[in-house]
Amino acid sequence: MDTQTHRAGHVAVIGRPNVGKSTLVNALVGADLSIVSNRPQTTRHRLLGIATVPGGQLVLVDTPGIHREGGKRPSSALNRVLNRAARGALEGVDAAALVVEAGRWDEEDALAFDTLRESGLPVVLVVNQVDRIADKARLLPYLKQVTEGRDFAAVHPISALRRQGLEPLVGSLLSLLPEQAPLYGEDEITDRSQRFLAGELVREQLMRQLGDELPYATTVEIETFTEEPSPKAGVLYRIGAVIWVEREGQKAIVIGKGGARLREIGRRARERMEQLFDAKVFLQTWVRVREGWSDDESALRTLGYGD
Repeated sequence: MDTQTHRAGHVAVIGRPNVGKSTLVNALVGADLSIVSNRPQTTRHRLLGIATVPGGQLVLVDTPGIHREGGKRPSSALNRVLNRAARGALEGVDAAALVVEAGRWDEEDALAFDTLRESGLPVVLVVNQVDRIADKARLLPYLKQVTEGRDFAAVHPISALRRQGLEPLVGSLLSLLPEQAPLYGEDEITDRSQRFLAGELVREQLMRQLGDELPYATTVEIETFTEEPSPKAGVLYRIGAVIWVEREGQKAIVIGKGGARLREIGRRARERMEQLFDAKVFLQTWVRVREGWSDDESALRTLGYGD
């Protein structure tokens, strides 16, 4: 690629749930913007991660995982909204990265590929988590299997977690973008507000700490977000976060014995906010019940889904 040419554009990062899309976006941007956990459907909103690199700018559209509705995963309003958000991310982008797990290709990977094929976008196949495969010779038959009969602009085995193989991937993605000036300032890394990111960081701790107990029955709403000068830290953010659950019994699970779990969720979320915002944070959290919010499209809209 001509080093004097500057390319910039949007790249949708697509794949089934829990395949490492958000980890990849964070690695390319160089900041922990998208929340991550080992639970499917951690990502529930579209988020732009802006990676400014020599010769270009990748505007990465992180998306919820595309998944089949029904079967083992009962369909709900939330599932439908997440699928619409993932497919909607393909509108107006220049290219797509299909992220899969090395050694695995299932019906949801095929569904994500079919969605991209129908879009007509150029697609780069990103084979993530290759660091988990000790015998790299196993990759060759796998790559042959998943690429046979499928048209990819490029194929890149990587480890997003270890940030291995990213430079060649960036080069392939840039080559698919139009020649134009940067779309965002060099110091910008996302289109989302700090208020939005604060809510996501609280939800990240819910997903990480609740394990199999409750992760999909919770969401977070930032009720208050104010900024004031701080003599020691320069800036202090006062943030009030409401954790919504669907039943009273779930409320007790989130709070924990003597409020211990809620305090730990708040502590870890606050630390992540201070790191990302580079400021002092005072965080208060409450747990409230809103019955059936995950299967009510009107409630989902008021909670920021599908915006």
